[in-house]
Amino acid sequence: MSLPVATLRQSRSTAPSSKASARRSSAAAGRTRMRHRSYQSHTSSRTHMRSTLLALLICSGLTHAESPAPPDPDDAAYPAIERYVQVLETVRKEHPDAGKVAFDRLVNHSLEGMLSGLDPFSMFIHPEMAAGMQDGKIEPHVASLGLSLGVRDDGPYLAGIDTHGPAASAGLLAGSAVLKINDAEVKDVAWQELLDRLNRQPGETTKLLVKSIDAPKPKEISLTHIAIETRSLAESKLLENDKTIGYVRLAQFGGGCAKEMEAALDDLEDQGMKSLIFDLRGNPGGNLDETVTILGLFLPPATAVVTTKGREGVIGEPLKTPDRQRRKREYPITVLIDRMSASASELTSGALQDLKRAKIIGETSYGKGSVQKIVPMGGGTALRLTFAKYYTPADRTPHGVGITPDVPVTLTEEDRACFELFRQKESLKPEEAKKLAAWKDPVMAKALGGN
Repeated sequence: MSLPVATLRQSRSTAPSSKASARRSSAAAGRTRMRHRSYQSHTSSRTHMRSTLLALLICSGLTHAESPAPPDPDDAAYPAIERYVQVLETVRKEHPDAGKVAFDRLVNHSLEGMLSGLDPFSMFIHPEMAAGMQDGKIEPHVASLGLSLGVRDDGPYLAGIDTHGPAASAGLLAGSAVLKINDAEVKDVAWQELLDRLNRQPGETTKLLVKSIDAPKPKEISLTHIAIETRSLAESKLLENDKTIGYVRLAQFGGGCAKEMEAALDDLEDQGMKSLIFDLRGNPGGNLDETVTILGLFLPPATAVVTTKGREGVIGEPLKTPDRQRRKREYPITVLIDRMSASASELTSGALQDLKRAKIIGETSYGKGSVQKIVPMGGGTALRLTFAKYYTPADRTPHGVGITPDVPVTLTEEDRACFELFRQKESLKPEEAKKLAAWKDPVMAKALGGN
């Protein structure tokens, strides 16, 4: 940045007096000194803020020798950084209980808020839970309730809320403290035991006493667990009313599901299948390699289907379908999705849609197309940080927007409840089986050409 240069205005007189000229020269020099002092003050202030931020980061354990230095924040960032430091200093000086609050705790809680506002899948990991997540032994997500559980120094809290799960339907908010689970206090309970208490069978109820930041007092919420299927290939058959139409429902993209699916397709094709309905409703995703292999069952060999992009652009090579295809499958495909179809389900339906290989019917999908990694930090903490997004062949990411079906279908809450029964149809009570038998699936009806 160059210093401002004062320019002397020329007099309209062709022969200015020496006194007037001297006055103008003196005034111009004064303006130059003033601007120079202003520039020095601005530069000094910015340097001070950089030093303050660096000191703050070191105290918080957020510097890594092995990581490349991030770019300097622009000038607009410094007032925000200064405000953050001022808040910390004010709390330490003015709060009556500040002496009981460790500086680490203040910083860690503020970082928790920072990460929770970034995206639904990034989170700050407190020391109480970091070890379990870094070694992969503990998964914080309780899928049957649609929430992720975290633990910090003052007890457990809701680290994340799924968009469409039971927790979201009950109005629970990320960041809320969990005070009791089924009437039992949980402040000093180990993280894994907390997760064990939350995992129940579909249809069972868990009672939580929670307190959000802006709530004057805690509130009690009862959540009913939804079905989460553990097997990948849930069903494969020829339809009763038309033996040329095959139906395959994939509950998740678990390990080995590509081989299961290929075997199921072989069997249906040998029985005379001429078209396929591929049901991905309620499928939360899973293994990316299995996803690409399944796409290879329907697409030409070596077709690019998934690209990963981070802050600096494309990461690695695009993922491609296998080089060899044992059977060539050219029959029509219809893919069914709903608002719970996520991640690998969206990459599958998105790729088949982009490449004009399938018609997509149902609801707009969940919108999860990002990649997370665990980043160890100082003081025993860590980050689960979104660092990239997945893109389909047409260079679109489902993240945050989902896959829009070619044929949208509007579902009622009754439809959603009946579809949950459909997913559990092998273990229904008599009254539930009767309710399911009376239900007409609007998405399947649309796939079969109905209105």
